[in-house]
Amino acid sequence: MHNFNIVRRELDFHGRKLIAETGKMAKQANGAVYLQYGDTAVLVTATMSKEASENQDFFPLTVDYIEKMYAAGKIPGGFFKREAKPSTDATLQARVIDRSIRPLFPDGFRNQVHVVVNVLAYDGDNDPTNLGVLGASLALSISDIPFKGPIASLTVGYIDGEYVVNPLIPELKEKSLLNLTVAASAKSVVMIESAAQELSENQMLDGVYIGQEAIKTLCAMQEEIIAECGKEKVEVVLMSIPEEILSSMDTEYGQRIAAAAVILGKQERQDAFDAVEAEMLEKHLNEDGEELFAENEKYYKDAFQELIRRCVRASIIDKNFRVDGRGLDDIRDITCEIDILPRVHGSALFTRGETQSLGTVTLGGGSDEQIIDTLEEEYKKSFYLHYNFPPFCVGEAGRMSFTSRRELGHGNLAERALRAVLPDSETFPYTIRVVADTLESNGSSSMASICSGCLAMMAGGVPIKAPVAGIANGLIMEGDKYVILTDIMGLEDHYGDMDFKCAGTREGITAMQMDIKIDGITKEIMRIALEKAKKARFQILDIMAACIAEPKADLAPSAPRIESFKVPTDKIGEIIGPAGKMIKSIIESCQVGVDIQDDGTVRILSPDKASIEKAKAIIKGIAIDPEPGDEFEGPITRIEPYGVFVKVLGGAKEGMVHVSQMHTSRVEHPEDMVKLGDVVKVKALGMEKGKLSLTMKGIPGNPEPDPNAPSRPAPPRRDRDDNRRGGYDRNRRGGGGRDHNRR
Repeated sequence: MHNFNIVRRELDFHGRKLIAETGKMAKQANGAVYLQYGDTAVLVTATMSKEASENQDFFPLTVDYIEKMYAAGKIPGGFFKREAKPSTDATLQARVIDRSIRPLFPDGFRNQVHVVVNVLAYDGDNDPTNLGVLGASLALSISDIPFKGPIASLTVGYIDGEYVVNPLIPELKEKSLLNLTVAASAKSVVMIESAAQELSENQMLDGVYIGQEAIKTLCAMQEEIIAECGKEKVEVVLMSIPEEILSSMDTEYGQRIAAAAVILGKQERQDAFDAVEAEMLEKHLNEDGEELFAENEKYYKDAFQELIRRCVRASIIDKNFRVDGRGLDDIRDITCEIDILPRVHGSALFTRGETQSLGTVTLGGGSDEQIIDTLEEEYKKSFYLHYNFPPFCVGEAGRMSFTSRRELGHGNLAERALRAVLPDSETFPYTIRVVADTLESNGSSSMASICSGCLAMMAGGVPIKAPVAGIANGLIMEGDKYVILTDIMGLEDHYGDMDFKCAGTREGITAMQMDIKIDGITKEIMRIALEKAKKARFQILDIMAACIAEPKADLAPSAPRIESFKVPTDKIGEIIGPAGKMIKSIIESCQVGVDIQDDGTVRILSPDKASIEKAKAIIKGIAIDPEPGDEFEGPITRIEPYGVFVKVLGGAKEGMVHVSQMHTSRVEHPEDMVKLGDVVKVKALGMEKGKLSLTMKGIPGNPEPDPNAPSRPAPPRRDRDDNRRGGYDRNRRGGGGRDHNRR
């Protein structure tokens, strides 16, 4: 049995105790750490395969973020009562952790690494994702796995004009204008994920570096633990291209690769690369023979890609020349179109160079809200954006199956960018679904999705506060020399060092995301990137405004209309009725959709305004007691000797007209004046013990008594006692007059 020393540190970090402990749990992993912040706790493990993955051209890192429902005192739903596939939120958290640690592994590292974050306890106040990044860094740093840490992450909010590090989650949601996740080392920032309420570039930059300054404390704590129990890093094989192969290929094919790199069209450029590569591989096969070629084929392919990388980067950093001929700050040609699809509630096509996004908007009611069930309390989303990236958009043949992590991540970024400008539910009581289908891609399809989604909402009549546009900038860095690029295309993203996405309105930023492939970037680089992004964003907003300057005043004819109003909460049960009978009747008779919220908010959906008004009248009739003098019209549903019963308010309420209130002249029996099913006009007299009393006296348009009606005995007087009807005691048998309770 192995002996392990338990190493523990406690730290007061922004008002809550942070506990880090290793050596107690999961001791067979290469590295394992238990972290607790407030009453949120995670266990993070890091493991590595002993051998490098063969023929792997990328680093095989996997991050799994596992939400244990017991962490929040919940039992999983569904038949099996067991956690199944990760939720969308869990997948997004895993991406944040992956993006934070991936740049810090050695170049050429091909051993499989698996990081697992188990959320063991969740208090609703402290974010487990930040603990996940901290735990991944610490577990990797104390393990024998090569890793250039430590790093940490935290959240920065902006509440009442002040930056707040790691605000409580309820405060972040309800009060903060900023939700910024920063991952950084003690020296530089490595990852950013944020949403904001139109904050300025300087405000965003300050938030990032306030967060980075606070992270230094977390990195220092990790350094103490590493010094006490860190393992020596193992020697691993780093995949590298033999210098003789790289040199030989550069001599023979370098000029042809450079010529292919400046072909303007993506497909044409790729075809030229493929032709040179095929020729190179065939030549080496003939020269090497099958056995030697099989050993070296991977090196040949890697060398070819490395020469493309060097060519693209050298052209930019040495000559300020981009492979498609643009200047460093030039945006590719943009076209915008709206209303390109029939029937849908809103549509737009946004094309930027060889990246194209089709945006559509669909409007629905409360029943269309997305129900989210995670470690937090179950909640509903009335706005969601779905991003799709099919294989054909990059000219490939492939399977279309489940939604990928990348699609979820890009969709979440676009959703965050647009959420900041949505109207409130009182102004626009709709559920809004935006779908962004990528039809072509050559870089930054997520930013194109923001533009197409915004245009589609404006075309669909969604009264957004302001248009939103997005742009992606890049970085090429060699030593101390660097170049920042505006509107990067796919080749520049693939061979560059940074993908910096920024979206917003003319007033400020609504979403920002940064991923890098180097150890970190400086504040000056980020400041320049933000300024260039702002200039480009304004240019794109100008082009979008030329297509549609503001949201349409009316919804599409096919879109449902929604009438929203409130009713007393104690009337909700009456509106729904026993087993939903009343609400089903309203939906079927009026051909509408009806949503009723717990706070008494009622939403009626239909493309037909008359149907909405009909349903609204019925529901208000149930929920609101008529005032004396209110006039109605309705059918007679029952006739008794003492009066008639009339359905009013579309059948929502029934009232009685006493025979003495049927006409100004004497009516001996109701049947002398009306028959079952007659539609009559009535006026409310008032409510008596919950019952509606009506009159027909003196109202024009009602039937007149039959002057030739046979003589009848006078009807019995109606007693006011609730236990009597028509003057007869309900507790007595008719005729005998004996007490019904006696035998």
